[in-house]
Amino acid sequence: MTEAPLQVYRVRVSGLWTTRHTFSAVGETGETPEGVLTVRRGAWGRVTGAEFRPEKGEVLVIRRDPGLLRSQFSLWTDGTEWLGSSLRWGLRRQIDLSTGSKPLYLLPVAGLRAGWGIYAPKSGENARIVASLLGRSSRIEVYRRLDFPILVLSYFLGHMVHLESIAPGPEPEKVKARASATAV
Repeated sequence: MTEAPLQVYRVRVSGLWTTRHTFSAVGETGETPEGVLTVRRGAWGRVTGAEFRPEKGEVLVIRRDPGLLRSQFSLWTDGTEWLGSSLRWGLRRQIDLSTGSKPLYLLPVAGLRAGWGIYAPKSGENARIVASLLGRSSRIEVYRRLDFPILVLSYFLGHMVHLESIAPGPEPEKVKARASATAV
């Protein structure tokens, strides 16, 4: 994507077992804190969910849905499901997001670097999450209007499978063509 991002966020990670991901909006005057995403783990180290506490506004809760081998997560606000996702093993390296109104999916960014692109079927790449190689800091670049909870859930999912994004991803033009051909 060659156009300038509409909004940029920086995420810094602290902690090893229970990681805290601090989100900040980057603007002309500096960084403005947005909130903290805290990842929860079970007894054996498996990620069971997360909670995003914004500076102001509604708390977002991400929960692992039971029963699947790899994982399926959903984002909840005030007891109602808002988003769903699916992480699956395979060479496809695609994360599907169900938002209710339109499907979105995450694909590795092009080139040999860590990160994910958020794609919509008709408009192509909406945002990009570019991570450091070790995954301790990330930059989220928003190119088209997206709700902030979608960015939080996408970042959470992309961070969980961080190493899968390092190999070169598909070319954006091919992804948009494929998505447009399968759009409903």
